[in-house]
Amino acid sequence: MRDAEDPAREGEFVQLPQRRPDPPVRYDGDGDHPCAHGLDRTPGARQESCGRRRSCHCRPDSAAASVDSMNAQNITVIGLGQMGAALADAFLAAGHRTTVWNRTPGKADALVARGAVRAASVAEAVAASELVVVCVLDFPAVRGLLAPVAASLRGRALVNLTTGSPEQARAEAQWAAEHGIGYLDGAVMTTPPGIGDSANMILYAGSPELFAAHRATLAVLGDPVDLGPDVGLASLYDAGLLGLMWSVFGGWLHATALAGADGVPARDFTAVATRWLSTVSWFMTGYAEQIDAGEYPGADATIDVQVAAIGHLLHAGEARGVDDRLPRLHLELMRAAVEAGHGGDSYARIIEAFRK
Repeated sequence: MRDAEDPAREGEFVQLPQRRPDPPVRYDGDGDHPCAHGLDRTPGARQESCGRRRSCHCRPDSAAASVDSMNAQNITVIGLGQMGAALADAFLAAGHRTTVWNRTPGKADALVARGAVRAASVAEAVAASELVVVCVLDFPAVRGLLAPVAASLRGRALVNLTTGSPEQARAEAQWAAEHGIGYLDGAVMTTPPGIGDSANMILYAGSPELFAAHRATLAVLGDPVDLGPDVGLASLYDAGLLGLMWSVFGGWLHATALAGADGVPARDFTAVATRWLSTVSWFMTGYAEQIDAGEYPGADATIDVQVAAIGHLLHAGEARGVDDRLPRLHLELMRAAVEAGHGGDSYARIIEAFRK
């Protein structure tokens, strides 16, 4: 979930001493809340997306940097849409010397007020730092901004957190390699308010050496997950995980509408639904083993049993006037597997319906 605002193999790269930042202070909902009237009781810390939610977290303010001046790194952030601004703010909060650039200069005002340096041009922004993070509209925008300053990027590390396809990421990595630029592709698996929370993942793919050199610095943005040297995997995981998210949202919204038709508040139903998703994740882990093995034993529940169960869902929805397109899609997939002679297999067998 990366920026959609303001367009703004590995080469040599500089390795500087790294230090892992202090983790966020998390609140689990028990006992006194760590924040008082929007301020963390820990000296020098500021609240991020807090209130009195169970998932609140607080981060050290840039005035109480988590890296000392000897270990602070020069970092440039190009692109200051909502996501880019959140990235720059997290680097500032960790005490890194942060240079920012945006096509619309005014978007940097708040960050400059908190200590960032506003670059007058992309060339100036790139020259300021060994680590350059770009988060703009799309890959053509990335190339348009960086191609004119390719020579200045030589020997530096470029982390691209712009949304794109695996093919675009691999092409960008090739371009970077041709110009002696270290390159990591990344996928931000949260929205801007979640930046800086170690509970949220940011996926990275590319040079293992480059990732290792900058892992501690990147950790201030969220939990850095290394997907390995295939630079296209971050974008591939991003696309797949977003598809999973939308499917989960669709199922949850359909189920919430079904329960709501009988007067069940969405909040009450969701409290049970989120617990159920923990069990579903357990099913997924087991099914993943079956998929990798190419065998789908129906020891837990067969597709035949699932077909019978979904009939109850369709009946309940029809009686309450709830749209049935989503469950009917599932039924269609199940029936196709049964008709192909796989009714005794597990639900994991249905992956074959998605493969061409």
